[in-house]
Amino acid sequence: MGDPGRSFSTQVHHDFQGKWALKRRRTRSLSIKLPDRVDIGTTLSEYWTGLAIEEESDRALKIGIAIHDGTYGIDFAVHRISLDEEEEQERGRDGDWIADHIIEELSHYRRQHVCKILGAGVTVTAHEKSPHLCSRLWSELDIVPMLVTSNPLLQAGNARARSQRVDEIADSAARKCLALYAPTKQPRLSISFVNQVEVDLGGTIQLTTIDDYKASVREPTWRAVQKHIQDVVDRKLRVVFFSATPQGGGVALMRHALLRFLRLYNVNVEWFVPKPRPDVFRITKTNHNILQGAVPPDVRATDEQLGKIKEWIVDNADRYWLGEGGPLLAPKDGGADVIIIDDPQMPELIPIAKKIAPDRPIIFRCHIEVRDDLVLEDGSAAQHVWRNMWSSIKHADVFLSHPVRTFVPPDVRKEVLGWLPATTDWLDGLNKQMDDWDLQYYLHVLKQVCQAQNLPQLAYPERGYFTQVARFDPSKGIPDVIKSYAKFRDMVKDQPKEKIHQLVLCGHGSVDDPDATLIYEQTMDLIVTQFPDLIEDIIVVRLGPSDQILNAIMSLCTVALQLSTREGFEVKVSEALHKGKPIIATLAGGIPLQVEDGKSGYLVQRGDHDAVAKHLYDLVNDRELYGRMSEYARTHVSDEVHTVGNALSWMYLASNVTGGKLLKPNERWINDLAREAAGEPYTDGEPRLPRHLST
Repeated sequence: MGDPGRSFSTQVHHDFQGKWALKRRRTRSLSIKLPDRVDIGTTLSEYWTGLAIEEESDRALKIGIAIHDGTYGIDFAVHRISLDEEEEQERGRDGDWIADHIIEELSHYRRQHVCKILGAGVTVTAHEKSPHLCSRLWSELDIVPMLVTSNPLLQAGNARARSQRVDEIADSAARKCLALYAPTKQPRLSISFVNQVEVDLGGTIQLTTIDDYKASVREPTWRAVQKHIQDVVDRKLRVVFFSATPQGGGVALMRHALLRFLRLYNVNVEWFVPKPRPDVFRITKTNHNILQGAVPPDVRATDEQLGKIKEWIVDNADRYWLGEGGPLLAPKDGGADVIIIDDPQMPELIPIAKKIAPDRPIIFRCHIEVRDDLVLEDGSAAQHVWRNMWSSIKHADVFLSHPVRTFVPPDVRKEVLGWLPATTDWLDGLNKQMDDWDLQYYLHVLKQVCQAQNLPQLAYPERGYFTQVARFDPSKGIPDVIKSYAKFRDMVKDQPKEKIHQLVLCGHGSVDDPDATLIYEQTMDLIVTQFPDLIEDIIVVRLGPSDQILNAIMSLCTVALQLSTREGFEVKVSEALHKGKPIIATLAGGIPLQVEDGKSGYLVQRGDHDAVAKHLYDLVNDRELYGRMSEYARTHVSDEVHTVGNALSWMYLASNVTGGKLLKPNERWINDLAREAAGEPYTDGEPRLPRHLST
């Protein structure tokens, strides 16, 4: 992007005035290390900024930067920057000279004032003049950029608009940005009146550019996805996803990322969720556990409970999705051209949609483990739940599953079955690379959360730590993590405590997951009753909806763990590997597809605490082993588990189930079909998930 080696002329019309913050903090003797980082114990002031420009010519403009503390504007600057004729030819067209200046100013400001800038209101004019500004604010400074427009009464041509100064426009932009934040200091989640998820506040938040995505994958993947996207756009297809929740779970994370990417191409893709009902979520979560075999055999779902799920779905369909322009209407009436049921909680939508438009293709994706052995057991609770679901699922045209054959009951015909793993996004808050300043800020937030919940404190950087980032769920193997860590502690009991790694267990919650509180309490009881000597070194914390906190925890850990007893795919494994973190994980579900045993991590049997402890010991004490494994992990993650690879599969599916086409996956990987159809088949040596484990 920008080139700091190139210069442009800068005139300071008004500089920031609030320089007291650093001086005052220094007098308090806080441990501040400038300019590169702050100590984790330092509290950063939290600000918002507004950015505006006033063009004078093609190569000269004024930049207004306003700072807001959440209550009032506290500081501002106005700089005039200009390029000479030669510089304009080299730099003027992409607007990076503007972004360079703003990034440098904000970076300097946050260090000088010991603050964290959370969000930025960016005027549309500034965005148009510097198209990479927003994505660079996000990727380089961890600032959420929001596009804001001027008041219609103050549009160009109005006398008041002409007299408005660029610093006033910037201050207005900061206030408009702040208004879009929730009390949690996170951008608000936007759901429309028909329960449509408006990703990134309907496009107000601008985190990424097409160039960012292109740089994140290999060339064959990029060429293939372009071909399938173009076909969907040219045919003006309306693609609609349905899932149970808009935030918190893996499905929601994938859909936010997918729509964010596809909207850059103006793909007509939408995502709808039902109105939440806690009583129904309790039933659907129990069904999930039954199908996984994660509950005792006597736990069953009654017909009355299963009927409640159907009633819930029918009510949402009638209330929100069958009105004028609704997604369930027939395509000829403006409804979706292809419907994707992206959640096993909502199969009842399939017969409703088929009744309205029998020829419209419907894709069902099952993202959970359905144990075929339990489903085949006559009279079992799993068989009862599955038969109820299958009565609706069987009407779908394509059945997608994680690439593990034992997840798919024999009712599913081979010709309609395709493999599609879960994915993540290398550019979002969970995975992007953050600099030390932001990492230390989020670890300080973690410290505050632990203090508020009366939990032990993380001693990083004085001590390293291991982590498992996962929901508090009965299938995530949390007791095994604790017992394995206890074994590791026995192996290093003669070492000074300050040299021994701690353990962090953390994760977000989801509104459709009522098990979280129970599992959290059971986890705390286990530590207190069986491992009281480790209480101060095991941090078990439920975190709010800040992806960057989880990112910071994963980025700074020594080793990641994923000791699930039952699992779908768990893309957290690939997220850890992408950061170069060796992982120790169980042979459960789709996890073995992601880990090359002995190269990028270790695969262990469920409940093998001794093996986990030994691997932890080896990775901590053998630097050569750790370095080799870390490098291999970082460089051998497949594009399939990134948003671009996910979009490739979905655009191929949308293109090939519509227009009278009849797609029969026949137990093929959808990614393979998509690459082949685009004339970009995999070549030897290109990283991809192993195919032989899918059957």
